[in-house]
Amino acid sequence: MTRPAASFSRRTFSLLSAALCSTLAGGAWAQNAPAAKSAAAPAKSAAAPAKAEPKPLAGQVVKMVRIDPLSGLLGPVGINQSKSYQFFAEKYSAINPAGVKFEVSFIDNKLSPTESLNALKSALDQGIRYIVQGNGSSVALALIDAINKHNERNPGKEVIYLNDSAVDPDLTNSKCSYWHFRFDADTSMKIEAMTTFMKDQKDIQKVYLLNQNYSHGAQVARYAKENLARKRPDVQIVGEDLHPLGQVRDFAPYIAKIKASGADTVITGNWGSDLSLLVKAANEGGYNGKFYTYYTGVTGTPTALGTNGAGRVFQIAYSHYNMGGQMAAWSKEFNQKYNDDHYTHSVNRIFEALGAAMAKAKSTDPVKVAAALEGLQFKTFNGEVEMRKVDHQLQQPLYMTVWQKADAKFPYSPEKTGMTLVPVKEFPNYVSSTPTSCQMKRP
Repeated sequence: MTRPAASFSRRTFSLLSAALCSTLAGGAWAQNAPAAKSAAAPAKSAAAPAKAEPKPLAGQVVKMVRIDPLSGLLGPVGINQSKSYQFFAEKYSAINPAGVKFEVSFIDNKLSPTESLNALKSALDQGIRYIVQGNGSSVALALIDAINKHNERNPGKEVIYLNDSAVDPDLTNSKCSYWHFRFDADTSMKIEAMTTFMKDQKDIQKVYLLNQNYSHGAQVARYAKENLARKRPDVQIVGEDLHPLGQVRDFAPYIAKIKASGADTVITGNWGSDLSLLVKAANEGGYNGKFYTYYTGVTGTPTALGTNGAGRVFQIAYSHYNMGGQMAAWSKEFNQKYNDDHYTHSVNRIFEALGAAMAKAKSTDPVKVAAALEGLQFKTFNGEVEMRKVDHQLQQPLYMTVWQKADAKFPYSPEKTGMTLVPVKEFPNYVSSTPTSCQMKRP
């Protein structure tokens, strides 16, 4: 078996901390109230302190492996996310209601489905039962198929696949799997919300579709055309391009085509260097149209935008940099520790959901945990969410944000640009939800 050259699989981060008697958002456990006083009993000067119920799996260790790029043009995104997993494994080890300890290790798949299958075999050989991945739907599709086959052939050694970022709708439709759970919103959900916002923007008349040439990029283009035709039939699609994933270093020729088309708006699902280099070329090439994106807040793109693009660059996502509350405090701490920004908030949801499901199942066995995850409802940093049972797609609010100068109300500035993503519209669960064709085969 060939292992990825830059593998982190042997480097498990031991992230143990004392369990706190606290409540995981959405995975709360009951506290025993002080005993009621009898009418005949003498009054007590103070009530006995409430006792938290014992955590059913206290001290058990849950080992996870994340298979994603840690090298190449798109490596910086994976490296940032590995920091998020390290940081929040420690946080949630202290507060999850099951009392488990999370340990996460990492394998560099170089964004290759073949390398990812090698990495999966390495993880399985180590006895890992929880696989995490997100960057690249082509990788996700390969992993789903391999994990389905493994679980069918190896009863008693089943693994769960936790998807933090791969958004191809097929993953919870035609390719849906009992063992796969998606914590990001899929492209059909994001485009549904994006075009609901765009239909009221009357200055949008001509749209150019520029996306990465793999399943995710093709799906963004497809759903954008379908939704705009339904909601804004007056809008023209004046150009469409699919470019190689993670290989283009100069987007100037694409910007020239966009300008020549007369497009006032670009829709792109690009991420990582493919978005940061695109906006850099737009700035240098003098393109002043709007960008509707998925991943403006991701590594490299805030710096590429700088103070340009204010009021013109939009992002549709399940969160943003200014969520407030506990997320704001953790984001500040994360930035101080790593000099980096936490933006893959689905990491938090994965730990929240696992802790709640394991407490419910009173087990870390993936078979029992999968059953507990199905239909799980829990509170998280942006309200009530639900892991839809029929297809294992998390139902959640979405936010349209716009790139603007940071201020007292929206202070978090990614990559110290002085700018931020300001929420302009929230779409509740029922608006962003889309139907599924999933015909799930259950064990």
